[in-house]
Amino acid sequence: MHLLFELPKTRIPTEVVAVVKRESSKFVKTLSPGLESFQWQRGYGMFAVSPPHRNRVEAYIRNQEEHHRKRTFQEEYRAMLEQAGITYDERYVWD
Repeated sequence: MHLLFELPKTRIPTEVVAVVKRESSKFVKTLSPGLESFQWQRGYGMFAVSPPHRNRVEAYIRNQEEHHRKRTFQEEYRAMLEQAGITYDERYVWD
């Protein structure tokens, strides 16, 4: 899932992610009895987006379902990490 937030300087990103994951998990569990054990994966990725790129990122998010028919989330996430110059270890990226 991709989300775009505009956070004020007074908000701590990790706290925002924790609230979104907790509250959305509660909601998903109400949708169907088969989803009562739903939970998000432990980790997440967060990237800053400069204002001039906002429209492009919004368009990308709107079209993510179509986009992931061509490229898996894992392929895309690896590319994002590499483009951002982030070193990662495959053993700890997926759970």
